[in-house]
Order: sequence, then structure tokens, then C-alpha cells
Amino acid sequence: MDEVFKALADGSRRRLLDSLNARNGQTLRELCAGLEMSRQSVSKHLAVLEAATLVTTVWRGREKLHYLNAAPINAVAERWIGQYDRRRVHALADLKIALEQEPMSKPEFVYTTYINTTPERLWQALTDPTFTRQYWGVAFESDWKPGSMVVWQESGVTMADPEQVVLESDPYRRLAYTWHTVTPEFAKAHDIDDETFARFSAEPRSKVSFDIEPQGGVVKLTVVHDGFEPGSLVLEGVTQGWPSIFANLKTLLETGRTLPEREPGKAAQAR
Repeated sequence: MDEVFKALADGSRRRLLDSLNARNGQTLRELCAGLEMSRQSVSKHLAVLEAATLVTTVWRGREKLHYLNAAPINAVAERWIGQYDRRRVHALADLKIALEQEPMSKPEFVYTTYINTTPERLWQALTDPTFTRQYWGVAFESDWKPGSMVVWQESGVTMADPEQVVLESDPYRRLAYTWHTVTPEFAKAHDIDDETFARFSAEPRSKVSFDIEPQGGVVKLTVVHDGFEPGSLVLEGVTQGWPSIFANLKTLLETGRTLPEREPGKAAQAR
């Protein structure tokens, strides 16, 4: 948390975060042009922001894309805003809401968190239905081999489709699969009206990937959820729901307990 506050204390770094908040997934060249800062200055500031995990990066071919990361803002909000709820820190609360709820101009979701666990334990937490039920409320049926179907079970609803498959599976390092089908049964279980269900059903299937990287006694988890069209309802839902799920996952692995139950249906927005 000290690194987060130190990173936010610099005006230039706040400008970089503002730029990414306005348009996520920018290259170094784009950030330099948009802020009229030298490449060297931007690189130094980005290094500080990455060290504080306020910015995370994803490679797309030869391009290195930079994204805002909501995880440290969540931690600040829960530690300072949730506990004290003082008006003078409402600016941070607004930033937290913007990171979690505003659809990104670049149609993909990127999130990085650090968990005090092992790659083996984290892999188990992502694939074992005993674990996923605890922090997510979802159980998976799959052998987690590339091409195998991934069957989702949640709220008494089973979602199976030939296009719900494992895309990549490198145990303890990387997992990727296509997102579930929004079925009529799922819509009914979550009180989704007919018009919204039709919009969900018309969207192309998205995909999610989990990269697991040991770093100095902890494990870095980077999640990329992409494949959305502009204005995607699914993107809006996962942007709101994923941070709560990851916070619950981190708490479970580090303490053996999940977070207190939140408002009904909150976690369901990421399903």
C-alpha cells in the first residue's frame, strides 16, 4: 500500500493513469504522444506504476499494451474508504467505481493480483470445483486438456455447449478457455429480462486466460478477458464481477476463508 500511495503522489503518474482510464491498452508511443512527455520520462513513471501494480502490461504481437489495474485501488478502498467512509477520500472511491464499472474503450478486461500461495495451489483453485464453488459459486467439469469441453454448474443451472472449450492448458503456468453460454435457464436464475437475454445471446463468445508467474515468494496472477464487441453487456458484467471474485480467491488461499457475503447477485455479474 505504501508503494501505491507513493506512486499516486506524483502528478505525472496520475496523468498517465488518467490517460489509461480514458483509453485503456495503450502502447508506450501512444502514451508519450498523448501526454507530450519524453519516452524516457514515461518509461520511468510506468516502471513505478507497474511496481505498485497500478499498471499491468500485456503483449500483443510486438506491441506492449498498458492497462489500469484495479486490484490496488480495491485494497485502498477496502482499507481506507470502507472502514472510515470519510468524504475527503471520495475521489478514491470514484476512481475505484470507474475502474470496476465503466466499460473500457478497448474491448478487453485485464487484471493483475499477487497472492501468497504456490502455482500448484493456485492452479487447483482455478480448476477444482471444490475450490471454485467456495469463492465463485461455480463448479466446472473438465479434464482441462486443450479442446475439451468445460461444463459450468451454477445456481442449479448446468451450461454445456460444444463451443465452451479449453483453449490452452499448461499446468501451473497458463489456462485459457471460452466463456459460458447465456442459456434461458441461466437468464431465469438471475432474473434477466427477455430483451437483455436477447442482447447477451447475440454477442460473440468471449474468452478468458489466466497467467500464473511465481515472483519472490508470491504468485502473480494476470487475467485477460477479451473477444468483446464495443458496448458489450458481457464485458460490462465481468468488469464489475471479476474484482470481487479475485478478492475472494486471494482471501481464501491466504486465510482459508472467503470474504463476507456481499449483495445478492454481485458475484453473478461475472458469470
